[in-house]
Parts: sequence; C-alpha cells; structure tokens
Amino acid sequence: MAHDLFARYVWLMDTIRRYGRITGRELNRRWVESPFGDGRPLPRRTFYNYRQALQQLFNVNIEYDPVTYEYFIENNDDHNDSVTDWLLNTTATSNVLSGARDISDRIFLEDVPSARDYLHVVIDALKMSRAIRFDYHPYTRSQPTPGIVLEPYFLKIFRQRWYITGRNIADSKVKTYALDRMTQAVMLDTTFVIPGDFDAEAYCSASFGVVFNMGQVEHVVIRVEPRQAKYFRALPLHQSQRETIYDSFSLFHFDIRVTPDFVEELLSHGPKITVIEPRSLRLTMIEKLRATLAGYDDLENGSGPTPPVY
Repeated sequence: MAHDLFARYVWLMDTIRRYGRITGRELNRRWVESPFGDGRPLPRRTFYNYRQALQQLFNVNIEYDPVTYEYFIENNDDHNDSVTDWLLNTTATSNVLSGARDISDRIFLEDVPSARDYLHVVIDALKMSRAIRFDYHPYTRSQPTPGIVLEPYFLKIFRQRWYITGRNIADSKVKTYALDRMTQAVMLDTTFVIPGDFDAEAYCSASFGVVFNMGQVEHVVIRVEPRQAKYFRALPLHQSQRETIYDSFSLFHFDIRVTPDFVEELLSHGPKITVIEPRSLRLTMIEKLRATLAGYDDLENGSGPTPPVY
C-alpha cells in the first residue's frame, strides 16, 4: 500500500512537470485515465494531501495560478531540478522493476553497496545539521581510522558509490569519504552551521568526480573520433563540455580540474581520444600509457611474473 501511495505522488509530480502548466480539469481527466484513478476523479482533499507529501518528500511545491486556473511546479534552481529528475527516474525505474519479478533472472543491475547501511544516517544528519561519527577503511591503508567526526555539507553519487563531503572536526578541513568504506556510523547530538561563504555547488562544479580540492582549473582539449563523440554528446564528461565538429573528428573543450580521477577517465577511452592541451596533461597521459605498455613488455620478454596457465 505504501509503495502504491508513493507511486501516486510520483505520477502527480511527473504529470504536472511534463505539461508545465495544467488546469484542474485536465489533471482530473489524466487521473481518471491513469492506473490510479479507477475511472473516478481525484478528490480535492486527496490532491491537497499529495501536494503536502510532495513538498515534504521532494521539496517540490505545486502552485496555483488563479488567473489561468492552472497548476504548475514552482521553479527552483537547476540543481534542485536535477535532484528531482534523478528521484523521478529512480522511482519510475523502481516501479517498473517491482512489477517484473517474474523475469528477475533476466534483469541484471549494478550493485550500489554504499546505499544500504549508512545512507539514511547521513541524510538524516544533513537534514538536521548534526555531526556524524564513523570508522573509515580507506583502500590506501591496512588499518582503519577510528572515530572520525564529520560535519556533513553535501552528498554526491559517483560511479555507483555515495560520497559525503564535510568538515573533519579533528583537522578542521573539508574532506570527502565513501559511504561503503564506513563502519559504525552514527549521528551525534552535536549540531553545526555550514559557513555562509561555502557554496556546495561551486565547490564541486569544476571537478569531474569526487576530488574537489586538488589541482587548478585548466582548459582541456581532447580530439575524439566520430563514433566516440556520439557517446560524449549523449553523456557529457563535465558540465563545461563544448564541442567543435570537424570532418573526421571532434574537439571537446573542458574547463576542469585535472585530477587523478579525470586522468583515469581519459585513459579508459584508450585510442579513441587524444589529449591536445594542456601539454602537461598530454605528458601525464603518455607517461601512464608507457607504464602500462612496460608491464606488457615485461611479460612478453619474460622479465615479469609468469602468467598463470588456464
């Protein structure tokens, strides 16, 4: 029943967003034709309750224009819109998959382990401006760091992993932690106030992934073969991406921090891309590609470890 009610909220929000502005009469007609209407119009009291729920769950305000008799969703900033779109897409996908259990053996999904244990703790701490304490197990260390206390500023998902960024109390620096590397995470009674000059969107806007405070913003140009360019158009690497199209290739321009995760992303595309500028990034790419080739050369020349025989 709760799942069905949530689906009704999503239907109402999605319908109004798709139309932009819609009269009560047209909304009722759509409701009657929907799987939720059962051929009957949406009661006024029910509509009011759904509006209240959407405001609380999604921070979405359904407003009414008394001049045109139309309902519309109040415009927030672009970031809020992107969060709402993500929630809509995720919920819609969940609704579809929940009705496909009979073919679950033919549906393969990516695992997001970081969302299971502590996402609710982190979100509650964000909502209530309260610190969290946790033990942290980074990949770079053999032993965990116990008892980290963090004032959480913002949450981000990247490559199927959730990350929380905030002020580490011990050294008073803004740091980022992966939720799937946390254990023993709890919310504390300690409250905090985010500094007035801290803008979360501006803080991460120049970064590709979750490395936010490393390197300078540089103008990056990469040459991309036509087929790969189609993928970049469909799924841009960064919000600053711009393209110049030529006969046999495209040039993609970025204003971005040249961080290790951005370099790794470029390397993952292999010969389909070539860094044109800056020269320092091009040299970094060459160095890493040579190191990769050296590993294969060692195997071919017999100087490396003997590969297993299968």
